[in-house]
Amino acid sequence: MTGDLDVALLIGAAVLLVAVGAVRLSTRLGLPSLLVYLGIGMIIGEAGLGIRFDDAELTRTLGFCALIVIIAEGGLTARWSTLRPVLGLSASLATIGVAVSIAVVGLAVHVILDLPWQLALLYGAVLSSTDAAAVFATLRRLRLPPRLVATLEAESGMNDAPVVLLVVLLSATGPEGHHAWWYELLIVAYELAAGAAIGFAVGAGGRWLLRHAALPSAGLYPIAAVGLTVLAYAAGAVAHASGFLAVYVAGVVLGNGRIPHRRAILGFADGLAWVAQIGLFVLLGLLSSPQRLDSALVPALVVGVALVLLARPLSVIVAAVLARPVRGPRRPGNRVGWRGTAFLSWAGLRGAVPIVLATIPLSAGTPGAVGLFDAVFLLVIIFTLLQATTLGPAARLLRVTAPAEAAEVHVEAAPLERLNADLLHMEVTPGSRLAGVHIDELRLPEGASVSLVVRDGAGFVPGPDTRLRTGDELLIVATAAARDVAERRLRAVSRRGRLARWFGEDGREEPR
Repeated sequence: MTGDLDVALLIGAAVLLVAVGAVRLSTRLGLPSLLVYLGIGMIIGEAGLGIRFDDAELTRTLGFCALIVIIAEGGLTARWSTLRPVLGLSASLATIGVAVSIAVVGLAVHVILDLPWQLALLYGAVLSSTDAAAVFATLRRLRLPPRLVATLEAESGMNDAPVVLLVVLLSATGPEGHHAWWYELLIVAYELAAGAAIGFAVGAGGRWLLRHAALPSAGLYPIAAVGLTVLAYAAGAVAHASGFLAVYVAGVVLGNGRIPHRRAILGFADGLAWVAQIGLFVLLGLLSSPQRLDSALVPALVVGVALVLLARPLSVIVAAVLARPVRGPRRPGNRVGWRGTAFLSWAGLRGAVPIVLATIPLSAGTPGAVGLFDAVFLLVIIFTLLQATTLGPAARLLRVTAPAEAAEVHVEAAPLERLNADLLHMEVTPGSRLAGVHIDELRLPEGASVSLVVRDGAGFVPGPDTRLRTGDELLIVATAAARDVAERRLRAVSRRGRLARWFGEDGREEPR
């Protein structure tokens, strides 16, 4: 028994270290690291080193556990000031957009592949959810407007909830699992509303406890915070509500509260999310059977083309139109323009979530579930490779890049924690009007300051008369109260120079 445990630990540690090293390699090559993890799983599986694994039920259970951690990290790191303006559009994409995507893909699969309606709609449901791990890992490497990033991250954090419910309903094989359509709609509405309420309650209560509890060790606060997000999922599941939505809402409430050791909590959650992503994708690679993938190529291509060229664009357009208020002023976050709509359509990344969802009908014995799993697995590999590697060029082609954005740097620094401050990183890119501007001409708000300038590989503390040059990298310390104002000012000066205010430039994400 001890020998088997030692071998298992040896293999597990080796896989983990190889996967961690693969992150740097995949970044240099421009490949999504998540695909590397899938490849590792396939290499050590039955077609490679010969490790046989075919337990779909265990994969689903462990996959749900990994998704809880990944979604919790997404909620904890989401900024409410950025999330609030796009909440309507994200919620519309996560609900109405999902329904449109399921209908379009289901119709295409039924007509082209001649599959039964239940199985065809199951294809649409499994593939209608964007993947939180893929979205978080890919978008955070690109310089995009916070509005677009927040929309996609919030959508991926929220759309798992309704999709899981629909996949479970469509996977039912007996007559006892089917009810009238209006009954199923009411159940979904209840589970979403109850999940959001439970998540908010757990997050608000946990935030109060973390502020007032005097834990004996600073290392206990990250554990408590992640434990609260898991509690939100469990409470939601016990109440027959959406546990995934409860996790995301609880994470947002906790992450945006003035809780002790916030930086340590975010760092701990980030590390757990990486472990969850690695374990999840390696496990899914193990579950796959490469010798069956040949027969799944045609269905995967048919479904993929219908999804990318029809379902996703149509769902984004419909969701964006319905998210706009009928009367009154339109909120900027719900108006993304045609360029933003096109980018949202292309950036609907699929990753581990569709494969995990495909294990639900597989473990339930739904007819056609094996072919569904193989097609989804192959489609995720093809389209993740295609989409993730073209997001940067697509953003530049559509001109939705934001080189003037200050990106948050996650560091562990006790003084920043006590000040409730953030450390931002910004680069003076070619064409930016920041070049030639003196530090004092930035006119940053009180509570924000340029603390370091890195020029030609050497760093120095700038003075008020330091003149910025193209290629300079800035580190800016900003308190929570001053952060948004500082970002808008930097954006404004980058566009119009030191006289930005005179030109009426206020630094909005979308210039007027």
